[in-house]
Amino acid sequence: MANGKVLRQLIKAGASGDSEAFRRVSESIIEGERQKQHHLLANDLEQILYGEHLQPSKSQGPLIDNTPVDSERGFSLVDLKTPQRALEEIILPESVIHTIEELLEEHRRSDTLRSFGLKASNKVMFYGPPGCGKTLTAEVIAYELNSPLAVVRLDALVSSFLGETAANLRKVFDFIAEHQLVVLFDEFDAIGKERSDSGEHGELRRVVNSVLQMIDAYQGKSLILAATNHEQILDTAIWRRFDEIIEIPLPNETQLSQLLQLKLRGVRRQFELDDKDLISKLKDRSGADIERIVRRATKRMILRSQEFITIKDLDNAIAREKRR
Repeated sequence: MANGKVLRQLIKAGASGDSEAFRRVSESIIEGERQKQHHLLANDLEQILYGEHLQPSKSQGPLIDNTPVDSERGFSLVDLKTPQRALEEIILPESVIHTIEELLEEHRRSDTLRSFGLKASNKVMFYGPPGCGKTLTAEVIAYELNSPLAVVRLDALVSSFLGETAANLRKVFDFIAEHQLVVLFDEFDAIGKERSDSGEHGELRRVVNSVLQMIDAYQGKSLILAATNHEQILDTAIWRRFDEIIEIPLPNETQLSQLLQLKLRGVRRQFELDDKDLISKLKDRSGADIERIVRRATKRMILRSQEFITIKDLDNAIAREKRR
């Protein structure tokens, strides 16, 4: 990140309308990020500086309206959403962030890869405990790639009629192959469960076979993301169908502190974010848990007309979370 001197120069140039000085200082910041090996950030800053970068909210246009539907009940099989949250909105291990940045760079520079006979990874599996950011990460990837997020509705996909689930899957894969989307198959274990499980009937085995065949044959425009909280029950053949396998674990102490900082932005407080007692109370909590705890504590502060949020507010919110 740029130091104070450079930031002062940048703001001074911008405030005075000196476009040449603004450009020079901006270029020095970009070069500094490249020297730190922050190539993805440097590329983004370069695009912003030279006017080639379009914000997703302005460039996406209307969402696609011809989404596939379930023949049995007429339910839409895919929910299309405009992603709102950027890469800065997720707190994950550095290795995971690095993998996501590499994935984003592959897709942003897919033409370069194709010129060498290669293609960007387009099938990625996320696994880890509930609430740790798998769905949020999918939204972030869609936002950063300036694509709609297509969430496959498993409640509509799985049908009670023999053979209809596989037919619904075919509709979904045909749809996502035609359009350029980031597609999330959440709770993927519902259609990818181990076929050797003696407790499962033949129809589920046929569904898993269909999933494997469709993933193998997929050559479409969309990036497929699958997410599961129960990786141990997935069919062993599922794993090798994916280009990347990314574990999203519970946050460690450092990430808990970073989550608090992120969720308490703009909120005045009477404690340090790395307070050891506070962090110990949040141990083994997911990012979704932290968000709920902070939201409850903030509501308490507002409704009691407090100027600051306190440790006691958080303690009360943590106690309520334990009772859920």
